[in-house]
Amino acid sequence: MNLPALTLTGAEFLWPDGPGPGPLSLRDGLITDDPAPRRVDLSGFLVLPGMVDAHGDGFEHHLAPRRGALAEPALGLPAAEAELAASGISTAMLAQFVSWEGGMRGPEFAARMLSALDHARDGLATDLRVQLRLETAFLDAYPALEEMVARHRVGYVVFNDHVPHAALAADKRPPRLTGQALKAGRSPEAHLALLQRLHGNAAEVPAALDALAARLTAQGVRLGSHDDTTAGDRHAAHARGARIAEFPETVAAAETARELGDAVVMGAPNLVRDGSHKGNAGAREMVAAGLVTALASDYHPPSLARAAFALVDAGICDLAAAWSLVSRGPARMLGLGDRGELRPDLRADLTVIDPATRRVTATISGGRVSYLSGEAAARFLG
Repeated sequence: MNLPALTLTGAEFLWPDGPGPGPLSLRDGLITDDPAPRRVDLSGFLVLPGMVDAHGDGFEHHLAPRRGALAEPALGLPAAEAELAASGISTAMLAQFVSWEGGMRGPEFAARMLSALDHARDGLATDLRVQLRLETAFLDAYPALEEMVARHRVGYVVFNDHVPHAALAADKRPPRLTGQALKAGRSPEAHLALLQRLHGNAAEVPAALDALAARLTAQGVRLGSHDDTTAGDRHAAHARGARIAEFPETVAAAETARELGDAVVMGAPNLVRDGSHKGNAGAREMVAAGLVTALASDYHPPSLARAAFALVDAGICDLAAAWSLVSRGPARMLGLGDRGELRPDLRADLTVIDPATRRVTATISGGRVSYLSGEAAARFLG
């Protein structure tokens, strides 16, 4: 639903210099300083910049509702978009694996998902983009990844390595082997043989990855690394052009990233639950230390707004600083200078929240309504 030109009044607006009164006018998908005659009274609501989700794989639940039951991406993507919109997210970076794990994380499914999104994009209000997450030991997939980047104009690639090297080096059976094999459609024996082959590739990976990173950088692709553990990990990633550190597992890795001038992304669910579910460094302590550039939904889109308010409730920062971590911060990190703030000539990306319940009641992306509920819906529809 495209909004006509209108002016929002009565609400508390989060402007670039802090919260304050309106009005705020929208026209032709942009924020404008030219008032529109049609007015919508949003008294009692908060109007904030639309959230920019820098990394989310929660969409997988919509594309594979049960283990081994892969839906057609064209069917699952609108459902994934609906969840993102209901969570107040106006721009989302879908984190799609290109992995030895197979199934919906394999390169074949990634190609199908990208094609489906290309065809679906015009019918979706939310700005959905894709981050390809390459398993670096999966050398056989490097050509397929480069082909997908070129064909679908993917602008962001992240490197991660989830091969259980320690267990394999000790000649032990890796944890969760049977479950992973079932998800991939392999026998446990075949899956173990694949992992052993990937582990054996370790000596070849650095040079191959350096060459791949150089080719992607030459095409203008933004690079990141995932789950850095040590300062050395971050130095190595930075050296090959990865300027974004996603979910560093230690404070030392995050500190190194910031010292190098790199961005740091932490998970909103980590912050909401006040700790990593894997026992890694906590997002709250990193935000408090000034190490975090952006928060991301990770596996749970509703956590993004909740994380911002959790920071306010904990006294770690005010609403303007907290909300910047889910709007302006990720937008600038991703090179999206046309969004992330309520300012004339930027995209009309808005999240409307009921401050009493902190529930998202409306989401607008580029002047298109992606979600509308309750009293806010009554006000807009008038």
